[in-house]
Amino acid sequence: MTRWPRTAAPAWPVHIAFLLAVVTAGTAYAMAGPHLRTLIFSLVTLVPIATFAGALGTGHLADRRPWLIATAGLVLLSVSFAFWSQWVPGHHFGRAEGRPADFGIAAAHLLFLAGAAGVLRRHGANDFAGLLDAALFGVCMAGPVWAWLISPRLTPAATPLGSMLALADVAVLAAVLGALARIGIRARRARGPVAYLVLCCGVTLAAQVTGVLTASHGSAIPTAVLLMIAFLTIAAAPLHPAAPMVTDPDRPAREVTGNPPLLRMGLALCANPLIAAIQAVRGDASASVLLPVGTMLAVPLVLLRLRQMSLLRSRAERTLAHHAHHDDLTGLHNRRHVVSEIDRALADLANGTLDQVTVLLLDLDGFKPVNDRHGHRAGDAVLRTVASRLAGAAADGDVVGRVGGDEFLVLRRGRGPEDLPTRAASLMRLPVDAGDAMVRVGVSCGSATARRGEAVDRDALIGRADAAMYAEKSAHRLQVA
Repeated sequence: MTRWPRTAAPAWPVHIAFLLAVVTAGTAYAMAGPHLRTLIFSLVTLVPIATFAGALGTGHLADRRPWLIATAGLVLLSVSFAFWSQWVPGHHFGRAEGRPADFGIAAAHLLFLAGAAGVLRRHGANDFAGLLDAALFGVCMAGPVWAWLISPRLTPAATPLGSMLALADVAVLAAVLGALARIGIRARRARGPVAYLVLCCGVTLAAQVTGVLTASHGSAIPTAVLLMIAFLTIAAAPLHPAAPMVTDPDRPAREVTGNPPLLRMGLALCANPLIAAIQAVRGDASASVLLPVGTMLAVPLVLLRLRQMSLLRSRAERTLAHHAHHDDLTGLHNRRHVVSEIDRALADLANGTLDQVTVLLLDLDGFKPVNDRHGHRAGDAVLRTVASRLAGAAADGDVVGRVGGDEFLVLRRGRGPEDLPTRAASLMRLPVDAGDAMVRVGVSCGSATARRGEAVDRDALIGRADAAMYAEKSAHRLQVA
């Protein structure tokens, strides 16, 4: 089914429609009477529900779950404002009174947070740390907004529960804003709709502040207009041609690496306790609200960030350990590891815990012509295929490694099947897909065994296997000649 609007369509019609809707709704609300204002506001709250439903119904939004969750939040907001129609005109919005409407609005914002989490799931695959940092900074910056702009202007009608709810609501919006802004920075093709979502969060925060500033005196029109702009802004996001890119990026993002911004994180985390301490010294009652609520919201993000840093460190340590003992091209053990294992096996042989130690050395025949004729990429394909076949032919407990350019070694501790050289040689002689051609290589094998009671060191054991291997290689050359 063809998506509407098409992802290749221009975005300017959406921008023009958004600006016209904002001017029309704002002007109509400012000029209308009290009852008509309630109707205009209610109609505006229904606009994003309609645009979300249309974009979902036409298949424009591929990943439906985050948008459906956001739609549920819009429905809850619309119902809350319709049921408590005088909430905004009566100067109740943002006053932290702890009324049912406050709970409905906060629950709707939590649904937006859940929808944003679905967006983060895709974009956060390679930038989880950056998104966590952005959300954490948002939560921490909510403290100054609350302490300096909102809390000092709350009326006596504000309650401790309402203050906690309002502060948590501001922090949630700030966290979503920070995470979405981070996505917009990295997801270039989704910047249009993400910009609308970021603007929606920012305008909603501005409405929170304006609602408090105009609570004691002034008109409620600015708060209502800002809220309508927020509704129209989020309504434009699913209509943007690039909206599918928000939840379904067209290409995997490059993984972000680097040192975590510990200094900035530390300063951000210090903001709320510092403000709370200043308020406590001044005897401000809101100090009892800021620190516990801010900490409850910031601590989970900090724990997630610490866990992510721990996982990154563990992964880096595993990667370093793997590269220290494995060959990068074939994935087999490298020469250093194989030599170490031979020394350990000979030590076990000397103290009587092993009956015998066998070393099988293999060298490819005809490998250089493959490189010369088909290129090094084909040669690498041959080496990877040979390594995989040799590992499959070896028994459990055998140590298989690449010890040279086209030279491989198998270490066997104790007794095992005696047909390993034959099976390995037959597998290696099978055709290999080198990309643009099927090629064949031969193999020369040489083995050496040390038994209990036999005094032999590693160099001597490998030397015997090497001599046997070159003897077989010479025999192959005589046969070809």
